[in-house]
Amino acid sequence: MTMDVVGLREFYSRRLGIVARRLINRGIESRWPHARGQRVLGIGYPTPYLGLFRDGCERCIAFMPAAQGVLKWPTARATLSSLVDQSALPLPDAAIDRILMVHALEMSDDPEALLREVWRVLAPNGRVLAVVPNRRGVWARVDNTPFGHGRPYSRSQIADLLRRTWFTPVGWGEALFVPPLGQSWLLRSAPVWERAGAAMSLPFAGVHVVEATKQVTRPLPVRRERTRLIPALEPSLVPTPMQAEESDAPLVPR
Repeated sequence: MTMDVVGLREFYSRRLGIVARRLINRGIESRWPHARGQRVLGIGYPTPYLGLFRDGCERCIAFMPAAQGVLKWPTARATLSSLVDQSALPLPDAAIDRILMVHALEMSDDPEALLREVWRVLAPNGRVLAVVPNRRGVWARVDNTPFGHGRPYSRSQIADLLRRTWFTPVGWGEALFVPPLGQSWLLRSAPVWERAGAAMSLPFAGVHVVEATKQVTRPLPVRRERTRLIPALEPSLVPTPMQAEESDAPLVPR
């Protein structure tokens, strides 16, 4: 079950969503402190997080899948968001330096096809940063947040998915150790939860923040052709009609 853009916008307008965005932004900034001069693309519902890069990068755009819907972004400037087919991104090959994926893989009907399109449009030295719900986390078990919708992943599952689609994971992080509750006192203590969870390496974070690089030389499947054996026949002479009559005639002793 996926969420549309209306539900996603409402979540990030509530206090729980504001706190979640701040905590995830810290995880993103720890991997990508800046993107000066880079071409940045966000896929899924990345607009709450693209503000980190919009002012310093060369260009910054957001692609939202058709099944989810699209919202204008940014609201007070020229539109930089677009509705797309996730299996056919409207970009040429190797056009993007950095790709941020939020509410994308877990919401996709075909995450492998999506990642292969990401591979196509990513530059050879480009990087992908994916924010994915943690299967073992509490946030994936409740449906009052977007992280409780779609398919969550364990660390080994997301690593296997990336490798199958020609990416190499190079960095891991976690965020959202705080429980997904809206009480004010709990949300005020969210930074303490984050520091304690990171220090003790607890496996119950709400999301994985995984960075991956593009494998420039991807493996190609080898098709083994079956050799069809045709028996070789010895050529034989066809007898003429006269030879056939002579062979049929009875032998007369002399």
